[in-house]
Amino acid sequence: MDTLTLIQIVALILGFYMAWNIGANDVANAMGTSVGSKALTLRRAVLVAAVLEFSGAFFVGSSVSETIQKGIIDPNVFQADPMIFVIGMMGSLLATGALLQVASYFGLPVSTTHAIVGAVIGFGAVIGGVDAVHWGELGWIAGSWILSPLLSGILSYAIFGVIQRKILFALNPIEASQKLTPYFVFLCFSVVTLSVLCEGLNLEIPVGMAFLISGAVGLTAALISRLLVQRITEPTLQLADGFHPYQAVSLEKALHHLQRVHLSNRNETYSAEISQLVTQVQHLSDTVKKNTPLLHSTTQYHGVEKIFIPLQIISACLVAFAHGANDVANAIGPVAAVFSVLKDQSISTQSAVPSWLLALGGGGIVIGLATWGWRVIETIGKKITELTPTRGFSAEFGAATTILLASKLGLPISTTHALIGAVLGVGMARGLRALNLQTIREIVVSWIVTIPLCALFSIVAFYLLKFCFL
Repeated sequence: MDTLTLIQIVALILGFYMAWNIGANDVANAMGTSVGSKALTLRRAVLVAAVLEFSGAFFVGSSVSETIQKGIIDPNVFQADPMIFVIGMMGSLLATGALLQVASYFGLPVSTTHAIVGAVIGFGAVIGGVDAVHWGELGWIAGSWILSPLLSGILSYAIFGVIQRKILFALNPIEASQKLTPYFVFLCFSVVTLSVLCEGLNLEIPVGMAFLISGAVGLTAALISRLLVQRITEPTLQLADGFHPYQAVSLEKALHHLQRVHLSNRNETYSAEISQLVTQVQHLSDTVKKNTPLLHSTTQYHGVEKIFIPLQIISACLVAFAHGANDVANAIGPVAAVFSVLKDQSISTQSAVPSWLLALGGGGIVIGLATWGWRVIETIGKKITELTPTRGFSAEFGAATTILLASKLGLPISTTHALIGAVLGVGMARGLRALNLQTIREIVVSWIVTIPLCALFSIVAFYLLKFCFL
């Protein structure tokens, strides 16, 4: 067996290894909230994601993949010796795959894109020096660590806040959800369809046509949902069994207004009376909260959550399909670049990805999800905050909107960071005590060390592979 054939075989193995780790870590972005909210069991989530991830990767996976990730290094550095570029790409796959495997073992969701960027920076800096790296691009990527989770968290917080105020805290939650759910369905389907058309499928569709198609899909889904939700009826919550959540919220608002009056009061004559009134209302508010039925223990709220289950599953399916279409290039793009260089003995900024490579990447993602995907799914779905279908929908919708907006603005975005931020936003809407701060701390640390660790691993992998093949 000659050296070039051996390099091709090793490149295929590394590409499959990378795809396996993408399935083990990144697919949880689409399915973690659905499992955590119990909209899907883990087994069903794996089956659904397997079909949609593979379909997205194989049928609409990128036909052209950037060999120099996001333009972060100067391609002219490698023109003198293309084989160095080949070894560097293979080293990046090995380093990124290894880091993802470690992160998946500990159930930590990290960004595949950022990991590959770190790996490319590693071997690029070793070969061309620090001047070969476009540090401005790295600054944008570092900025997205803060921007994407912050924006998705704010959106998800706002969405779940609306659901809380208008549906969960309404006197008749079922009736309120029947009125408002079609609007959520319209927004969800329109945004996700627009995201898939503009970013996920890489189709050259005019912006106006994309908005028209998205609006039509959203309107159709809203009309269908309106017909379906009207069939759901539940008995009215009996207030004699305890206080209604609406009463708890109203008392909380009244307490805030009284506290504001107390702080701004300048008349000492009424100061004691206002202070006493604040204390009494505070005690009453605490009593009402203790005697308010838990949301998930009432038939009314079971009906509301039942309405949101199909919506969350559909949004998760679309996210999984788009993820397979987009992220398969993270594993297969470098492999295609290696094959292109070995064939032409020169470096091209773009290289076609054959269907059999897309199938290899899609298969690797599915196997990774089926074998190790449960680890990160458990972290996103269960260990950050308690999720229900309404909360899961809020998180997925917030994350999908963030990804679309950031992509259209040309900002570097991480699906992982966006979804984690969205889950945090939903948790914050329920109060800081609803969050698992230990898990959040571990996730943030893993984000911070992703690029430097991958850069270091890539340098080691580069020299190891160089010793073996050159």
